[in-house]
Amino acid sequence: MAEEEPELSDEQKKGIAKWFLINAPAGEIQYVAKDLKSVLKDDAVYNEAAAEAFHIYNKSHLISLKMPGGYGDVLVTSYGELHDNEYLDPKTTQVAIVDHVKQVCKGVRSATDEELPSPYIEEYRYALEAELLKYVAEAYPKGSCSVYCTNGKDVEGPGSDFELVAVISSTRNSPNNFCNGSWRTIWKIEFKDDIQILELKGKCQVGAHYFEEGNVQLDAKRECRDSAMFQGPDETATAIVHLIRHHENEYMASLEITLSRNFGGNFRLLGPYFHGTTHCYLASKERLTKNSESGSEYMISKRH
Repeated sequence: MAEEEPELSDEQKKGIAKWFLINAPAGEIQYVAKDLKSVLKDDAVYNEAAAEAFHIYNKSHLISLKMPGGYGDVLVTSYGELHDNEYLDPKTTQVAIVDHVKQVCKGVRSATDEELPSPYIEEYRYALEAELLKYVAEAYPKGSCSVYCTNGKDVEGPGSDFELVAVISSTRNSPNNFCNGSWRTIWKIEFKDDIQILELKGKCQVGAHYFEEGNVQLDAKRECRDSAMFQGPDETATAIVHLIRHHENEYMASLEITLSRNFGGNFRLLGPYFHGTTHCYLASKERLTKNSESGSEYMISKRH
């Protein structure tokens, strides 16, 4: 007689539910949540799991939410997080109050002086954001970006180091065409005053999900570094965005070549989803994890 499987504890159920929610493909967490709620049949366990998982998912996917009052969109990121449900939008100097589980912005308030950078830092932050907005408008079909000061926001003038972080997020969901995808990049820029150098560290992540014939997902990542001269705000912004553009274009081109070389005709074209006219392909292979010579990492998995 077969032994009966022991029943899972509420804590175990919550842990499993959190895993499924956190690992939902871009733009699909609400669908996963609906199915989980139906399977669990326990609102208390589901609500606990959702409260923790949505908070993590929203920040890791850099989701963009519309703010009430005509203020535009806010990116939900750890760099703009003031409290668990409050996120600074540097462009408008507004703080968005977010309902993570519903994925909506339920209110806004003005940022306090303590939450904003000094006028000196703001010159550099504003110039970089203005230049980045132009690039994103050209390069991404549905892109959002923000620039945050993550270190040295109270610096009043030359003589001290500080750090800005530029975030780009582009998500395109097309469930009617059985595919969803996202592009996320985070650029940390260290302004080193003593040697008059900027150091850039970038992390690019591309995710795509194709589910018309089976269930195929792509998760690709790349990290890169570069540097530029520390100049005035406008010159510095132009130099930084030039480097960002170069590395992101190079990454998408190398990703396309690498995947095509390894899988050839086994790829299905998803279309110009993320970055300008660059195409993204998915493979109908079982599973692959690979590190390329360029420092890129990608994983393609097929689930039934």
